[in-house]
Amino acid sequence: MATGCQAFVCVALVAVFGAVLGLGEDTERPPIGGRIGSAVRLREGDPGLKKALQFAEERYNLGSNAMHLRKVSRLISATKQLVKGIRYTIMVEISNTQCKKSTMLRTCDFYPELQQLKTEVCVFEIWDIPWQATSNLLKQKCQPKAGPEETTTVEDAFPDQHTEESVELVGLFKDFMVKYNKVYSTQEETDRRLQIFHENFKTAAKIQSLDKGSAEYGVTKFSDLTEEEFRSTYLNPLLSQWTLQRPMKLAPSARSSAPTSWDWRDHGAVSPVKNQGMCGSCWAFSVTGNIEGQWFLKNGTLQSLSEQELVDCDGLDQACRGGLPSNAYEAIENLGGLELESDYSYTGHKQNCDFTTRKVAAYINSSVELSKDENEIAAWLAENGPISVALNAFAMQFYRKGVSHPFKIFCNPWMIDHAVLLVGYGDRKGIPFWAIKNSWGEDYGEQGYYYLYRGSNACGINRMASSAIVN
Repeated sequence: MATGCQAFVCVALVAVFGAVLGLGEDTERPPIGGRIGSAVRLREGDPGLKKALQFAEERYNLGSNAMHLRKVSRLISATKQLVKGIRYTIMVEISNTQCKKSTMLRTCDFYPELQQLKTEVCVFEIWDIPWQATSNLLKQKCQPKAGPEETTTVEDAFPDQHTEESVELVGLFKDFMVKYNKVYSTQEETDRRLQIFHENFKTAAKIQSLDKGSAEYGVTKFSDLTEEEFRSTYLNPLLSQWTLQRPMKLAPSARSSAPTSWDWRDHGAVSPVKNQGMCGSCWAFSVTGNIEGQWFLKNGTLQSLSEQELVDCDGLDQACRGGLPSNAYEAIENLGGLELESDYSYTGHKQNCDFTTRKVAAYINSSVELSKDENEIAAWLAENGPISVALNAFAMQFYRKGVSHPFKIFCNPWMIDHAVLLVGYGDRKGIPFWAIKNSWGEDYGEQGYYYLYRGSNACGINRMASSAIVN
């Protein structure tokens, strides 16, 4: 018998997926399914189910103190999923037979109805790995069957895990934990995170149903965080406090109208995606990304500049508790410039300022605020480089790919709370978009990028556009 750790083996078996899933006459797809990893309902004749039932009976009897063998007397429901093996979730009734356990015979008759001891309803979760010829009992939960005056339903017996939807949810949570290396300190904390994951799954589905773009929302690395945890750890609520904004000079309009599309990634002005970690320092990443682009356009060299310098040395902002691009520009002017990332590396928490003037790699002369008209923002971007912007990031917690166009109730333009870098714009199958460089690592969104609908001031994307000026 393989251990639980041995069961988590990634095996490329694309050629046998159809056979493993067993999509034939004895199976039917549940309404939630249709893709690998989703739960598939099984009928009683399924060969794999027969094997799983036999395995479940054996494990049940091995752990039972009863004198007589017990066998499955009725199949209530069964599903299977392809998740690094085949995971069966089976609900059955288990009843006493006339055979003593010592005989271990498989031809035992059930007790006559009048003598039968109370039947149990059991859920078994079995992980079968056919290519290793191993099976593991992941879960066994039993309770007495309801009395004759009651009706036993799947909902009554196991309300938290009976449906195909719930089976898929638990499977998704397990996959989420493996993919993002999530480890929780206690079972209680694991259960709490599963509940949060479930609520977020429903929220993502609601956002998905109302989205007016082409985005896909669902499980992300933030799916086990409450809205408050997500906001306080990764976002920057200071951005929506307009009274804190430092007045900035208005940028002159672009000399030409905006071309049909533009992307500064294609012209060498954008450094690789970075990761702010568990620190509300998005404002620093937004500003350094803008200055990297400005310095490239003036000097022809793309350099990765230090966000940690701003976290440590910007006395106008609040490090991991948030900040404003307008303050950051002023702080950089006062300091005399920014060091390279390689000289002043990112730690994700505030330290003592270690800025050294002789290591300055880029400086700025001033900063400007841009028009709030999206067409003018596009024209200025194409002519002058990537732009620091801010937006309401509520829907971003669940964003996976595509052009996001959240329903306004999910993306109040007056409640901006995340600073990012606008690097380009274009059109996907008739949907205009902004290409936004985020600071949550390459395992977020589309290789670290978020694509937002362009043309409706979605999520307040137009409200705080700014740029440094390098003479």
